[in-house]
Amino acid sequence: MLTDEFGRDVTGVRVSLTDRCNFDCVYCHNEGLGDTRGPMDPQDDEMSTDDVVRFLEVAAEFDVDSVKFTGGEPMLRQDLAEIIERTPDQMEVSMTTNGTFLPGRAEDLVDAGLERVNVSQDALDADDFAAVTKSGAYEKVLEGVDAALEAGLDPVKLNMVVFEHTAGYVPEMVDHVAENDGLQLQLIEYMPELTGKPEWNIDIQRVHDWLAEQAVEIEHREMHDRKRYWIETDDGDGRGMVEIVDPVENPTFCANCHRVRVTHEGYLKGCLNRNDDLKSMGEMTKPEIREAYRDVVANRVPYYGEYMVQNDAGEWEINDEYVGEYAEP
Repeated sequence: MLTDEFGRDVTGVRVSLTDRCNFDCVYCHNEGLGDTRGPMDPQDDEMSTDDVVRFLEVAAEFDVDSVKFTGGEPMLRQDLAEIIERTPDQMEVSMTTNGTFLPGRAEDLVDAGLERVNVSQDALDADDFAAVTKSGAYEKVLEGVDAALEAGLDPVKLNMVVFEHTAGYVPEMVDHVAENDGLQLQLIEYMPELTGKPEWNIDIQRVHDWLAEQAVEIEHREMHDRKRYWIETDDGDGRGMVEIVDPVENPTFCANCHRVRVTHEGYLKGCLNRNDDLKSMGEMTKPEIREAYRDVVANRVPYYGEYMVQNDAGEWEINDEYVGEYAEP
């Protein structure tokens, strides 16, 4: 297992299989790369099936024990089941998806080895959902969640980005997961530095405070400074878990990051927030992948606390020590 200079073991990888997506969510940052989505047809710059598997085999050599497949929309890859099936046995396989392609495919993906799934769902009203996602596929997403549960992907974690457009939907989403067995809710802090729309930001602490008032039980995950809130229905017959992922200006979160990312083009990425540390894996031979992987892990820096530091006024600013250290790919 490789450890960076801040003592963080790299135990997981997050692999983007494509930047294509059938949605156009207004908050999307495309795994930190910006809105680079293009045509829906497969693109020549995407890693091949063999490329993805070859990288995962190298990661397994370094005792990485989990992989999350992302996009864009990873289910636009017709070879997704094959990729999952060929993933090294030691790795837990999960996926983030908008859910529209899960009907008819979820069972095959589970048979191939998929163990967990996150489905993006930002509202429980079709019109509101369409306003955020620029998609009329609301009913198909609901079908996808049901298909995932029927295939044994229990619990299904619903991802909801909390910002100006969605904050008002939080209470009904919380009730929704409390009332429906097999569902959990992950509220994700909006990251204005990646989307370029700071005016959409809200104070995530307000959401914490509201959940704390509603919860019958609160868990604190010290590793990432996350909180889990257990909410019961009014009649006490239902119970759901709500977790907030709030990495913005959270040095504890960064200090416990154990994941390396891979772009759909085959670049390693040490941090979601940074694109000045992208490292090409060359022609994707195993020696090239090993060298690039070692370099990226060795050069990982906690975004908040090292790359971004607080000045005397308590404001976060870039640490000049790290600027220009990495050449653009």
